[in-house]
Amino acid sequence: MEKKMSPGKNKHPDDSEKFKKKSVKKSEPDEKENVKEAQDPLPENDSPKDGEPEGTDLMQTLKAEIEELKSSRLRQMAEFDNFKKRVSKEKAEVYGYAAACVIETLLPALDNLERALGAASEESELKKGLEMVLAQINDIFGKLGVTEIDCKDQIFDPELHNAAARKEDENYGDNTICEVLQKGYKYNDKVIRHAMVIVANP
Repeated sequence: MEKKMSPGKNKHPDDSEKFKKKSVKKSEPDEKENVKEAQDPLPENDSPKDGEPEGTDLMQTLKAEIEELKSSRLRQMAEFDNFKKRVSKEKAEVYGYAAACVIETLLPALDNLERALGAASEESELKKGLEMVLAQINDIFGKLGVTEIDCKDQIFDPELHNAAARKEDENYGDNTICEVLQKGYKYNDKVIRHAMVIVANP
């Protein structure tokens, strides 16, 4: 009985060697291509993106932005300076108004002290005490900027004086103040009380 030979045993020994050589030759080009791809550098993305300035345009854009920032900063500084001046002015006005109101409420008490001084007997201790108090008040008023309105022998000024009466008097000129009934006062340049006067020869 004949023995069947396996397919593998029918191949010639040289055929396997040839097959190995062919497979080696086929793999060599693939390895060379892989090495070439590894050696080639990746392409650099130097091209600018859409809408992105390059070169001179970029410098001009940056300069324009810097100038805009400078202008904005100068505007803010000017606005802040104006704000400080406005606040300072408003603060001074509020302080001046408050001070004028306080001084105006004190004037009747000052008037009464002056009347008491006029009624006090000469060389009395009361008169000396009243003189000291009035001198102290006038000193304080002077430091605060409060001044008495000058009236005697002055031409009548409706901005400073309030005419309580008028009379004819040859000893005075026309429209001249001849008598002061109540003193007037100013706080800095603001009249806080008009002087009440009698005007001669209106």
